[in-house]
Order: sequence, then structure tokens, then C-alpha cells
Amino acid sequence: MQIKTKVKEEKLFSFFVVLLLGVSVLFTGCNQQMTCSKTEALLPRWTAEQANKWYSKQGWIVGCNFIPSTAINQIEMWQEQDFDLETIDTELGWAEDIGFNAIRVYLHYLVWARNPTKMKERIYKFLDIAESHNIKVMFVLFDDCWNPDPTLGRQPDPKPGIHNSGWVQCPGGEIQNRDKALYPVLKAYTQDLLKSFDKDKRILAWDLYNEPGNNEYFNKSLTLLKHVFEWARQANPSQPVTVGLWGWDEEFAKLNKVTIKNSDIITFHHYDNAGHLKEKIKQLQLYGRPLLCTEYMARTRNCTFESHIPVFKKENIGCFNWGLVSGKTQTIFQWDTPGKMPEPDVWFHDIFRKDGTPFDPEEIKFIKQLTLKN
Repeated sequence: MQIKTKVKEEKLFSFFVVLLLGVSVLFTGCNQQMTCSKTEALLPRWTAEQANKWYSKQGWIVGCNFIPSTAINQIEMWQEQDFDLETIDTELGWAEDIGFNAIRVYLHYLVWARNPTKMKERIYKFLDIAESHNIKVMFVLFDDCWNPDPTLGRQPDPKPGIHNSGWVQCPGGEIQNRDKALYPVLKAYTQDLLKSFDKDKRILAWDLYNEPGNNEYFNKSLTLLKHVFEWARQANPSQPVTVGLWGWDEEFAKLNKVTIKNSDIITFHHYDNAGHLKEKIKQLQLYGRPLLCTEYMARTRNCTFESHIPVFKKENIGCFNWGLVSGKTQTIFQWDTPGKMPEPDVWFHDIFRKDGTPFDPEEIKFIKQLTLKN
């Protein structure tokens, strides 16, 4: 009963904290839903020349999507009572050891809304640790994947054998699709972070919105996507902003058009074979901007380090595989695993076990051959 009561309290807090912050933003800024865009100057995206000049200074970018093994989702990673610097330091050390120089990391607006100052302090500490391992960070602000009802407080335990059973959307289905009155809160979240860290060289780029339109939202995500780009342009960070291409069917045509038109650098996800990857690269190179693959590596889909990293390196495309250490996210299981299954013989994602031993020692040798010569 105590746990249930605590969960209810945290859900109420999650609602009221964003409601109060939203009222504050409304009274101190624009007083109608996003009419502020009519009066605030909107800066253009980087030119292709600017983007390519930036990219030429980075060296080959190679890394992974990172969440510590002790966190089930973005909220558990970042909220104060669960923020695990020791594990973060240890696991980023393993990333450094195999030659990774960048990570992609998800944030969540609810943790920021509870205490923006404290959240930013934790981000600074995180960046300090990443820098100590010679790793730059790409932060992700919003996400349409997995569970639609995020709350603060104690997060659920993993459901045995279920891929990302506790991962949460940001902001979540209710806010995104029906409660647009909270958009000012999301604007404040976006701009506070981009302005607070706008000159921080430890930040590689801002990935504004992960997989918009997922969970069959499709064009329901279009309004938020446009606003997020708008808010980012008003903040005008020194780092590039982007949203990754991931859905190639007709349902994503409008989302993709907005994404390509507004991203400084072209980022994309790829969970298919190497032949398909090469086709996509040819298509995306036509835009004349730097390319980074911000998600790949699903072993049972013929998408492996061996199949993809050589292509990325040859084409000078930055790359981030999904997953570093097998943990509470359980992404060693495939997306559609029914649950309560034993550890698979072939992991779907991830590289290391919690004790630092690799899933496949030969895979580690292969990665090092390409990354440590970088």
C-alpha cells in the first residue's frame, strides 16, 4: 500500500509540477498557445557549408546510445534519487576502452520540470565524466517510443524478457496529442537546456526528437516536431540540431520533409542489412550535409558491427549503435520478444555484461581494429 500511495503521489506531482510551470511560462511569456512564434525571430538552419565545416573538425564519430545498466528509462537515469555516477563512470570507461568517442543520451522533461537547476547540475556532472573518458555527448530531448504515460518517482521493475519494458515517451501520448496547453512547458525545457549548454564543447549535437510518429502517431507528431525545431532555432545553440530519419514509408513523408528541411546535419536510423544501408547512404548523400547514423546494430536482423562499421568508416559517417551494457532496459531481447524467455543465444543489442565481460570477445576485437586506428 505504501508503494501504491507513493506512486499516486508521484503521478499527481508530475501533473501539478508541469501545470504550475506551464502557468508560469504563460504569464511571463506568450499568453496564447505558441503565438510567440509570430514575434520572435526564427534563425535559419546552418548552410551546408557551415555543417560540413563543423563536421570536418570532429574526426570520425563512433559510439553508442547510452543508458547506465542500473536505469530502466530516462527518468530513472536522471532523477536525483537514482542518478548513478559510479556506474556511469565505470561503463563509460568500457566505452572508451573499445575506442568509442561519442554517446547519444536521452533526457526527460519531467525531471527538468521538477527542478531545472538540479537537473542541469546533474548534466554538468555527467558531461564531466564523459569528458574524462574523451567522449562527447549528443542529447535527445523528446521521444515517441514505448510507454506513453511517464511519471516521476519509483520506476517499474523490468518485465522479464521484454525489450524496453519500462522506457517512456517524452512528453508522452496525452500531452503530445491532446494537451497542447502544456507546449509552453516543453518550450521552456528545450530552450533552457539549449541556452544553458549552448557553448559547451563537450556536447556534440542536439537530437531534438527521437523517432517522431512512432507508436502509430504518424502526423499527430507533426505539430510538436515543427515547434521543437522552432524553439531550438530561437535558442540558437552553437552545436548543430537535428532529428533522425527513421520511417521510410508514405506515412512518414510529411515528418521526413520537415526533418530534412530543418536539420543542420542529416541523421538517420538503420536496422537492416548492409546492402540496404548503402542504398540509403546514396540517397542521403544527395543533400550535401554530414551524415550520422544515430541508431543501428540488431544482430538478428543482419545488422552487426561487422556489416555496418566498415561502411560507416569508409563513407566517413558517424555512427551510434544501440546499447552498451546489458541492464534493466533488457535490449538484448528483440523488440517483439513475448517475455519470460531465457537469455538469447544471440543478443539483439548491447555489447557488455554488467561485470564488463563482452557478449562476444571477437566482436570487441573487430570494433577495436577500426576505432583505435581512428
